[in-house]
Amino acid sequence: MPVITCVEDLKRIYKRRAPRMFYDYAESGSWTEQTFRENTTDFQDIHLRQRVAIDMAGRSTKSRMIGQDVAMPVALAPVGLTGMQCADGEIKAARAAEKFGVPYTLSTMSICSIEDVAENTSKPFWLQVYTLKDDDFMKRLFDRAKAAKCSAAVITVDLQMLGQRHKDLKNGLSAPPKLTFKSVANMMTKVQWGLGMLGTKRRFFGNIVGHAKGVADASSLTTWTAEAFDVSLDWDRIREFRKMWDGPLIIKGIIDPRDALEALNVGADAIIVSNHGGRQLDGALSSIRALPAIMDAVGDKIEVHLDSGIRSGQDVLKALALGAKGTYIGRAYVYGLGAMGEAGVTKALEIIHKELEVSMALCGHTDVTKVDRDILMIPRDFSDRWQ
Repeated sequence: MPVITCVEDLKRIYKRRAPRMFYDYAESGSWTEQTFRENTTDFQDIHLRQRVAIDMAGRSTKSRMIGQDVAMPVALAPVGLTGMQCADGEIKAARAAEKFGVPYTLSTMSICSIEDVAENTSKPFWLQVYTLKDDDFMKRLFDRAKAAKCSAAVITVDLQMLGQRHKDLKNGLSAPPKLTFKSVANMMTKVQWGLGMLGTKRRFFGNIVGHAKGVADASSLTTWTAEAFDVSLDWDRIREFRKMWDGPLIIKGIIDPRDALEALNVGADAIIVSNHGGRQLDGALSSIRALPAIMDAVGDKIEVHLDSGIRSGQDVLKALALGAKGTYIGRAYVYGLGAMGEAGVTKALEIIHKELEVSMALCGHTDVTKVDRDILMIPRDFSDRWQ
């Protein structure tokens, strides 16, 4: 077993063990991938201010996200097709998150269903939902989440239509995936992955097949997927979803201060500053660069979280210091899952936790809830150089 010291080490193992089409699905953005790249590189423009001769004993990364206690302010983001990165991937990721004490967010486009995850975990998890046109499906989806005792719903608002991801088109990655000779040949070289998939019954979209009208099997999924997303979505429609779900509500996909204010007005409990991991509008601002203006717009009127680009505990620390109350990792935990299953997700969380705790202390803080902009050195034009 190689010595794993950072998330990048997990990524290298993941690349070797996962089929190419699923690795590319995770490790790609839309069009030129500018936003995908800048989500991570823009964190590097912010520097941390080191302090010395400060008592660093009694460090704590414990915090709260939407009123829930967390071991650190990091949640596992919703990632579609996680059960194809590793057999029963959603269950394994949820278990790792539960044991570590951080929230797990299940994607609507998961391979394992809401019920599968609920049956294999003991604590509530969060459910991410898309803004679909089918009211009957949406109501039943929320009802299923309530029955599974999901403790929050996360509505993704930045996927009314798909941004083009070149790698997915070339690999035949769709819903369901279109297998080609090349992709099958590559899968045959991934023995550990293949044995895992042979040993599970969960290989299709468990929240859709058998639940959406007219989708009885994988072959009918393509048509449903093409027609399900609501290009006419507006804030009144989101208010309708708010009525369907009476629990804590998080709106994901906010990158403009005006939309942050709209989310506040529809009664959301939190927003996630996110550009969908650079997979939608290419050329959009990175999430970390967009965060300061959104904080200026909403302040403490609504809880603000950040997603997209986080690969380290230092990234988490910078987002918190800029005002975010929580952060999300997607690719970082998928690397661990594809590399080592549940143990890999745990490893990713351990790495980020250690980096966060040590970096926080070296910046002169022992309580993660107390960090602020004073620990940062931010370029003058980091977020306000636009005309």
